[in-house]
Amino acid sequence: MKRNERGATVTVAKHAGFCFGVRRATDTLEKLLESRRDGERVVTLGELIHNGVYNARMAARGVLTVEASKLETLIASACEKSPVVLLIRAHGIPRQVRQMIERGSEQNPHFRFVDCTCPYVDRIHKIVRENCLPDCQLIVFGTQNHPEVEGILSCFDGEKHVFHSADEFCAAVEQKQRSDVCQKRPIVVAQTTFFLAEWLKCQEIIKKLYTNALIFDTICNVTDLRQTEAKVMARTHDLMIVVGGKQSSNTQKLALACRSEGVRTLLVEDANELVRQISQPYKNVGIVAGASTPDDVIEEVYKTMSEMENFETLLKDSFKTLNTGDVVTGVVEHVSDTELQLDLGAGVTGYIKAEQITDDPSAKLTALYKKGDEIEAFVIRVSDIEGVAELSKKRVDSDKNWQNIVAAAETHEILEGKVVEAVKGGVLVLSHANRIFVPGSQTGVPKDGDLTALVGTEVKFRVLEIKPGKKAIGSIRSALRDEKIAKEAEFWATIEEGKIYTGVVKSMTSFGAFVDLGGVDGMVHVTELSWKHIKSPAEVIAVGDVITVFVKSFNAEKKRISLGYKTEATNPWNIFTSQYAIGDTATVKIVNLMPFGAFAEIVDGVDGLIHISQIAQTRIAKPADVLEVGQTVDARIVDIDYEKQKVSLSIRVLLDEAQAEAEAMPEETAEEEAPVEE
Repeated sequence: MKRNERGATVTVAKHAGFCFGVRRATDTLEKLLESRRDGERVVTLGELIHNGVYNARMAARGVLTVEASKLETLIASACEKSPVVLLIRAHGIPRQVRQMIERGSEQNPHFRFVDCTCPYVDRIHKIVRENCLPDCQLIVFGTQNHPEVEGILSCFDGEKHVFHSADEFCAAVEQKQRSDVCQKRPIVVAQTTFFLAEWLKCQEIIKKLYTNALIFDTICNVTDLRQTEAKVMARTHDLMIVVGGKQSSNTQKLALACRSEGVRTLLVEDANELVRQISQPYKNVGIVAGASTPDDVIEEVYKTMSEMENFETLLKDSFKTLNTGDVVTGVVEHVSDTELQLDLGAGVTGYIKAEQITDDPSAKLTALYKKGDEIEAFVIRVSDIEGVAELSKKRVDSDKNWQNIVAAAETHEILEGKVVEAVKGGVLVLSHANRIFVPGSQTGVPKDGDLTALVGTEVKFRVLEIKPGKKAIGSIRSALRDEKIAKEAEFWATIEEGKIYTGVVKSMTSFGAFVDLGGVDGMVHVTELSWKHIKSPAEVIAVGDVITVFVKSFNAEKKRISLGYKTEATNPWNIFTSQYAIGDTATVKIVNLMPFGAFAEIVDGVDGLIHISQIAQTRIAKPADVLEVGQTVDARIVDIDYEKQKVSLSIRVLLDEAQAEAEAMPEETAEEEAPVEE
């Protein structure tokens, strides 16, 4: 770390520059250049490493580069006066190309090669070759057209697949577009620069789908170390500079790692690019570098950022030669509702019209901006004579927003957006000012369902693929799946016997009902739905009902939950005993007639027996002579068997009491008047 005269700090990551494999390759090339004979040609098969600055230096020193298609010509051209030594790049090469090189070295004594394949990559080749069996398939997580991945695939003769993310793999399996993915035992490896977090996620999914998968940890630990260090630095710096080749996979991932923390991040190949991209000094600058970046290039970037006085001079000079297409940062000098006026330094004034700031016609610039605000903008037109530049903030915002989409695709971050339109084959989601196409199969809407129902709703989604022309393919279904997994994990972490849940009846069978407890289903057995015997759950509940249940038992490993619905508070016997006692009179309904008596419902779920001898005051042949089903009568509770939960009733007791009461009343005699004789 170095602090310049203005108090700003510039810090270089501890793990920056050549990794072991790259340094091994560059050291080998350096030794070959130092020891080469007169007339000997030093050639690399493709770029030795992914760094334009380094490759340009090597070209200046006479190092040639050849593609695989020109190998035969190169081998044939090797002779005594002009021998050839070929270096195999650190990323490795396809097996067929290697075989051609080996044959050439055997047949032509003036042609030789030096293998600079990274040991980590070489290990993957060996793993794949050793497991190339008829009953196996190869699954590689990485970038399809990357040289390293192409080399890995060449070592396997059977079925092989490449996926850039766990979501792409899941989509292939779920949509059955790649039914062969699940047919054979998988041999699973990852590109050495693959994101570690995504690799761990891929492993979990593979383990759930297969019981016989062979998974090999092939990510270079140095790669993960660099990405982790970059993310940590990004949290404490206001500018991150990533130094490395723009075509380098690990360099691009470093930039994405920094941007994922929300800090401004610049990807440059050397110090010369800094002047155009930085429009102001920063207080805390972090520098990280890809595994293919030479040490002196990193040092030059560090020196440029550390010498602030020199940097500011370069900065002013860059404004004097402001060009269309540049991105600059200016300070607001004047605000009106039609435009902003910015000071760009060195006597250059920038103007941004309202339509180049926002698409909202009702927006008031005077309410959004004030003098002294810093604004980053894109240069549309420059007038050197007038010393003014026409700028666009929308263009920069669009580029930044698109970079957020690209970064989200790499890190598999879940984004939020609004469904703005249903189109052929799917819907469009507006997020970060970009429209993301979500295929119908990735919306979560059932096949042939109404996609227009999603229009206007806020959704979460994941970017599956970036296509040319700032186009992106997204998946709502993937985000919903992750959300469901998270909810399930939280549910199983907090469940316990006796815990009460409010759920929705999802489906019913003859033996019970399944209740959605919030992403996890539990089952209420038919015997738990009612205290009285029922033939079907439909007698008590219906699909869609919201009911309160409690956990009777559960098995987290098997994901099974047994629920209870009936409680002691709803126990008909408890309701009965709380309302009635022996000697009380109740109005009951006859529900069944038997030869020995009649059963009458006292409360819902509790019946009492009226013995045949307790139905009438006189002897009857059968209860049906006096009573009928559905009839309502008054009866006295003459006995309660609390242990066996049985109740004895009597109609006769009430009849006898009524008769006795009537007989106890004094008789009234009426004297009849005697007729009058005339």
